[in-house]
Amino acid sequence: MQTKAYAAAAAKAPLGPIAIDRRDPGPKDVVIDILFCGVCHSDLHTARGEWPGILYPCVPGHEIVGRITAVGKDVQKFKEGDIAAVGCMVDSCRTCESCEHDLEQYCEGPHSFTGTYNGAAKGGLPNTFGGYSKQIVVDEHFVLTVRHTETQLAGAAPLLCAGITTWSPLKHWNVGPGKKVGIVGIGGLGHMGVKLAHALGAHVVAFTTSDSKRQAALDLGADEVVVSKNADEMAAHADTFDFILNTVAASHNLDAFTNLLKRDGALTLVGVPEHPHPSPSVFPLIFGRKSIAGSLIGGIAETQEMLDFCAERGITSDVEMISMKDIDHAYDRMLKSDVKYRFVIDMATFD
Repeated sequence: MQTKAYAAAAAKAPLGPIAIDRRDPGPKDVVIDILFCGVCHSDLHTARGEWPGILYPCVPGHEIVGRITAVGKDVQKFKEGDIAAVGCMVDSCRTCESCEHDLEQYCEGPHSFTGTYNGAAKGGLPNTFGGYSKQIVVDEHFVLTVRHTETQLAGAAPLLCAGITTWSPLKHWNVGPGKKVGIVGIGGLGHMGVKLAHALGAHVVAFTTSDSKRQAALDLGADEVVVSKNADEMAAHADTFDFILNTVAASHNLDAFTNLLKRDGALTLVGVPEHPHPSPSVFPLIFGRKSIAGSLIGGIAETQEMLDFCAERGITSDVEMISMKDIDHAYDRMLKSDVKYRFVIDMATFD
């Protein structure tokens, strides 16, 4: 089936309209008319060829919310008219140990998981195309139920990446009441980290390099805000954190944060810098049994858990709506951190 999309034809080319082929829906497939698509930094890096292995034309977008317009004969979880979502994955091997434990994002199959865009496509197509499009066809296993109200749907879209990327490590490291938790960076990921850690009942400390973001972080739910460039503010929190989630996608000194961890504390990285971080000192890790870890999005069951948690509490991302034609300008603004906190494309603007 053919549909309209917005694509980068090459790394240096602006995005523009294109007709793309989606696979014909199979018995387990769901067809979704896309209503909203969040804009992630991964979209920018991929469209502009800043990561290896990019296939063009490239249709980004993996924060998708829409309405189901058709279902295959064997689909059991969805029906026409349902509001549904698609995140960063549209397939995996489903037979490896990770997949069998609902950790599809760590799929150990021959191709790992299949990304919503720039992944290995089915149906003889060259690669997967993402949510900058009018429609998408996805196996029901990778489709999620959205229980937010109609007026919250645009704000729910970034939960499919920014939400689950922060939720998964918060849950894995047992963040909740009685825990002191740091969130480093108050951007697209970090603002969701603050909201979710607060909703889970933790004492939340937001770290920012800018004093001007102090009130904004408090408004998001932080109990305290630390300007990380202020040595005295940092020193006041030495050896006090159970867990720190680092969302910053730029190279920086990790020792500044491992020094804030308690014994057995963990610093978990979810931001991917263009250049490597300086090597951390091993002494604080060894003498405090501290750890530095990473985390990648979340599995499908965990993503559904996160969406339900957020719907029950009215949690959404803070978003700025844009038209499809303004995507390149939005990318340029993202590079300047000129967005609070996530752009979302209103697909009704794409004729």
